[in-house]
Amino acid sequence: MDAGCWRRRLITLAAVLGWAGLGIQLYLIFFARLSVDASLLGGLVSFFSYFTILTNTLVATVLTCAVTTRESAARRWFLQPWISSGIAVSIAVVGLAYSILLRHLWHPEGWQFIADELLHDVMPLLFLGYWWCCVPKGTLRLRHLPLWLIYPLVYFAYALLRGHLLGAYAYPFIDVAMLGYPQVFINAGGILVGFVLIGLLVIGIDRWQSVRR
Repeated sequence: MDAGCWRRRLITLAAVLGWAGLGIQLYLIFFARLSVDASLLGGLVSFFSYFTILTNTLVATVLTCAVTTRESAARRWFLQPWISSGIAVSIAVVGLAYSILLRHLWHPEGWQFIADELLHDVMPLLFLGYWWCCVPKGTLRLRHLPLWLIYPLVYFAYALLRGHLLGAYAYPFIDVAMLGYPQVFINAGGILVGFVLIGLLVIGIDRWQSVRR
């Protein structure tokens, strides 16, 4: 079996794990809401209100496109190096932010532990490995960094609006009711700085690998 076939199988496995983590988490949310007779539609909205879920969905989509042979506009879009690289930056932020800010706040068990590990630890490492080995290098420029920032900034605005309307915030470090707007913006600013630094690192690695090859 040649290297290309092994690579395709590994990417397929990574895609399956990505969708599995998302599926398990969605099931757990639906199960919890059914147990209290809450709306499943509300559970779906809540599911897609987390940066972790949105970013892991993008990760699983890119990996699926990478092993799909059928051409489409969506496939070409997601497999553009600057798009895949921006998603790599976002999933790296997901993994680091969870380990630094959230991991100590709870101790999941059972299926929740499996979903938690897949979404916050396994998929960030797998996708960064995919980016390192499979995404073409040499096309990233500093102008891509502001474009990557649109995603977390739009999410932050949405998260604040949703939290204000529903009185429930997706993450404790952006909980305005508990922390107030000044502290929330300081917290978000710190994460944004981390995003920029990781983005610069990705661009630097892209250039280094391009010259090396």
